[in-house]
Amino acid sequence: MRRCCPVLFVNSAGEPPPPSASSCSRPPEPPPSKMAAGGSGGLSFPGVVGNSAPSNRSGSSATSYNYSGGAAASSPGNQAASAVSSTGASPPAAPPPPPPAGAGLLHREPVYNWQATKTTVRERFTFLFNNEVLSDVHFLVGKGLGSQRIPAHRFVLAVGSAVFDAMFNGGMATTSTEIELPDVEPAAFLALLKSCMLNAGSLVSPLLNFTGWKKEEGGTLATQFLYSDEVQIGPETVMTTLYTAKKYAVPALEAHCVEFLKKNLRADNAFMLLTQARLFDEPQLASLCLENIDKNTSDALNAEGFTDVDLDTLVAVLERDTLGIREIRLFNAVVRWSEAECQRQQQPITSENKRKALGKALSLIRFPLMTIEEFAAGSSPGPAQSGILTDREVVSLFLHFTVNPKPRVEFIDRPRCCLRGKECNINRFQQVESRWGYSGTSDRIRFSVNRRIFVVGFALYGSIHGPTDYQVNIQIIHTDSNTVLGQNDTGFSCDGSSSTFRVMFKEPVEILPNVNYTACATLKGPDSHYGTKGLRKVIHESPTTGAKTCFTFCYAAGNNNGTSVEDGQIPEIIFYT
Repeated sequence: MRRCCPVLFVNSAGEPPPPSASSCSRPPEPPPSKMAAGGSGGLSFPGVVGNSAPSNRSGSSATSYNYSGGAAASSPGNQAASAVSSTGASPPAAPPPPPPAGAGLLHREPVYNWQATKTTVRERFTFLFNNEVLSDVHFLVGKGLGSQRIPAHRFVLAVGSAVFDAMFNGGMATTSTEIELPDVEPAAFLALLKSCMLNAGSLVSPLLNFTGWKKEEGGTLATQFLYSDEVQIGPETVMTTLYTAKKYAVPALEAHCVEFLKKNLRADNAFMLLTQARLFDEPQLASLCLENIDKNTSDALNAEGFTDVDLDTLVAVLERDTLGIREIRLFNAVVRWSEAECQRQQQPITSENKRKALGKALSLIRFPLMTIEEFAAGSSPGPAQSGILTDREVVSLFLHFTVNPKPRVEFIDRPRCCLRGKECNINRFQQVESRWGYSGTSDRIRFSVNRRIFVVGFALYGSIHGPTDYQVNIQIIHTDSNTVLGQNDTGFSCDGSSSTFRVMFKEPVEILPNVNYTACATLKGPDSHYGTKGLRKVIHESPTTGAKTCFTFCYAAGNNNGTSVEDGQIPEIIFYT
């Protein structure tokens, strides 16, 4: 078969073959022109509308291509860009100047007929990613020396993002071919671009092998979305990519970033991720972070990122009833945060400035849950000697620790359960009688359970003589070893009725199945009501799951103030499963 355009064939010397008599005539080609989108050195040719040679940032000259009648060829040494007359080929034109050095390497694959080697739409859009081919807009991303000029394609961006669609096709659409984005990181923007076609394809799960925030050797640190459905996320760019995905309304990319964060959530990054989840309005991620902090409170507070959180995030954590840590350790961590905040505000680290930095957070420390020794400690120092509390607050708390009836304090005295779910309680008596006296001896009863639970308190009977205040010490003792597992010196007020009144431990006490424990209560106050017709076995059934918790009660030998299985004090045990 004879070709009609002999100029498309080049002999070994780099010259076109001589014209033949049967050569087809064709009109002169227009002069080469630069790409409309601002590509460097790209040439347009008849028959290949919009195609152009990719820029070459390595400094070598770009390869040009001619097309006519369905045939094409490349001349490596002598680029022919002149028109072909009806009688033959004109002398070859001088080769175009090479692009400037340092322009950056984009894509070097041949422009003409690149589609033939891409068997799927996904491959074709992947080829166009960060490529001058067909590009019609450029983004100047980042600031200063770290900025990059990135080519893109309006149609692809509009397909993948409502924000880009409005930017290019809305009522106030931009006509500029160069758009500045100083607030976006180049790596995150490239990640966004390589994701826009996700809306037309399926989301591929990340093939990652991360433990916490350890960077995988040789791994890429960008998500790939707008131009392809490949997904690769790394810790260094996930937050900036999430910001970019939210800014340009790409929910699939946003969801993938959040999923990555969920999978890599640990105690040592929980506070940092909680701050970001609140900033980006991701309530599900924030909830997971808070649950992780509940379960690993000590490790989370000791993590490097804790002192970097904002005040609102700190307050959100301190408000929780489910933190698993002693209050004195929580106070010490909060003092560390206040010192870091003073430094951020460029203020001297003084007691007055630390109190000012803490603001509302100080009132959320539950000082009444501390022991008097913890509160008054000279080392660390304890809250009483820290200078953060006022003299009036210190005196009020000392009175709360030492006298009955306990004065009202400004701080929360509700225990932190560090447990989730619904509070449960059982009552071992079927009837209430009057006049149970106290002489300093503990009321005691042994018990065991059939499953693991956490006891958070008892409910006790109150006075038969009207409204009265009681001072009480409660304990749970491991019977075989005589080890005190939990206790609290506290008090309660009663109204004179036969109702029970709650007395809580400072921390939940873990109770293991089929192990003997002794519940103790030492009351100081007037005669009270007491229970009779006691049950040896009491079963609590969960209304939601149907799970049954069976308590078995036994007589506690020794001094027990008369309390037994049949009658006495300690009618109720309050617990979580």
